[in-house]
Amino acid sequence: MNSFTDNFSINGITLTARPIERQNKILTPDALEFVARLHAATAQRLQELMQIRRDRRIQIGHGQDPGFVPETEFIRNDPNWRVAPPAPGLEDRRVEITGPVDKKMTINALNSGAKVWLADMEDSFTPSWRNVIQGQLNLTDALERRIDFTSPEGKDYKLRPAGELPTIVVRPRGWHLPEKHMLINATPVAGGIVDFGLYFFHNARRLLAQGKGPYFYLPKIENHLEARLWNDIFILAQDLLGIPQGTIRATVLIETITASFEMEEILYELRDHAAGLNAGRWDYIFSMIKNFRTRGPRFVLPDRVQVTMTAPFMRAYTEQLVRACHKRGAMAIGGMAAAVPNRKDEAANAIAFEKVRADKTREAGDGFDGSWVAHPDLVPVCREVFDGVLGDRPNQLDRLREDVTPDDRALLDIAATTGTITEQGIRNNIEVGIRYIESWLRGNGAVAIHNLMEDAATAEISRSQIWQWIYSHAITDHGEIITREWVEDMLDQEFTKLERFEDDRFADARDIFEEVALDPAFQAFLTVPAYARYIDKVRESESLAI
Repeated sequence: MNSFTDNFSINGITLTARPIERQNKILTPDALEFVARLHAATAQRLQELMQIRRDRRIQIGHGQDPGFVPETEFIRNDPNWRVAPPAPGLEDRRVEITGPVDKKMTINALNSGAKVWLADMEDSFTPSWRNVIQGQLNLTDALERRIDFTSPEGKDYKLRPAGELPTIVVRPRGWHLPEKHMLINATPVAGGIVDFGLYFFHNARRLLAQGKGPYFYLPKIENHLEARLWNDIFILAQDLLGIPQGTIRATVLIETITASFEMEEILYELRDHAAGLNAGRWDYIFSMIKNFRTRGPRFVLPDRVQVTMTAPFMRAYTEQLVRACHKRGAMAIGGMAAAVPNRKDEAANAIAFEKVRADKTREAGDGFDGSWVAHPDLVPVCREVFDGVLGDRPNQLDRLREDVTPDDRALLDIAATTGTITEQGIRNNIEVGIRYIESWLRGNGAVAIHNLMEDAATAEISRSQIWQWIYSHAITDHGEIITREWVEDMLDQEFTKLERFEDDRFADARDIFEEVALDPAFQAFLTVPAYARYIDKVRESESLAI
């Protein structure tokens, strides 16, 4: 809590952050009452679900492998149920661009030519108070077409005509992140409730008037009970605003190993509001490492750059996802290729384009209905690939992938992944981890490093791999046993190579990285301690101007 802040309360919600310009446009009494109603109806259940998460991780760590759930077999075996048909603006999702909701990205994403913009308030987004509120303002401004601006360099940013803009799908924060600046009875409101509630309250009717609707991506879900909670929130939210049930549509990211065994159940819980599932590949790899980090060599992966989508456990995951979706009439959306084009380097650019083309070709061939890119220059590449498979069809829901058999062992076959652990891989994890956290602390959660787009998920892989390699006494390709002391030496060396600048946050970033990569007590998410202790620290240089 900032020492210069005078807390004040509106409709039962205490706001503790230093106010920013125009926040009263978002934090209206009616909007805060709406958020408070959602919180009151769900807070206790959310705490129970978070305890289930913790208990499940302990069970897996002690040797109990996850698998298909016997109690929900009747859902998987019932051939008759389907999710709701595609909503307006979500019939064709062949290219989706992802990115945070800052002003520049909002305009660039909406002008990109993609079919969908994943407006991200999660892994590529730093949840500072300024970003949270400004992000909401940017979304509303975009829908009202008043977001045009000129950069300090004199470049104009203006939206294309409305008919050329993609459908907006907002990704709120995951259940693990609170909003520490919004308290009810001294308890933080869940960040996801804040992000969803404010956007829905201010824009649901506006979106309906424009012929679309309030659509969401749901991150970090670990089981069907968490999907049920979201569904109940949707029902309540629509009732409170008098909006027809089924107006909301949600796509769930399957990015945890436990969720991969409950894909059909997740769709079932959300069936009146379900739009599909997405292969959240980077968080999925992180979830594998996190859950099996103490289970020995069979669960140790090679350098992260060697863990590709062709690894057997990743192939099993994506193919079973397409099968589950199309069996139930839901869209299957592919993951984000991390390669980022470099307009100043034609050779690097060609390599990036080819990697993305190969990635999207595999996904389209597997039956996915669309996929993600992180940069506007990659939209034509992805579109060309899916155009070649889809033609004039909006999707390929008719490809049922009945040739794929649900296989719990295949989902856990990490040992079949080929590759090695290298000293360079350790150093790269250190560099990427610290550089990403430093940028995140300054408010930028999407960072291009070595021509790869890094977000919180890839930083999580970097730090958790180091933790696991140390714990497992893993051995490099040159026969070196990875120890904490050796990693500390490399960390010192890599830190001295970083290019420092005025007001950088590298000292804080190093502290966070050491905590989440080297401490014996493994942190479930690096963003939790980083947010709790380092975001919105008192920095007198901050201005109230936007």
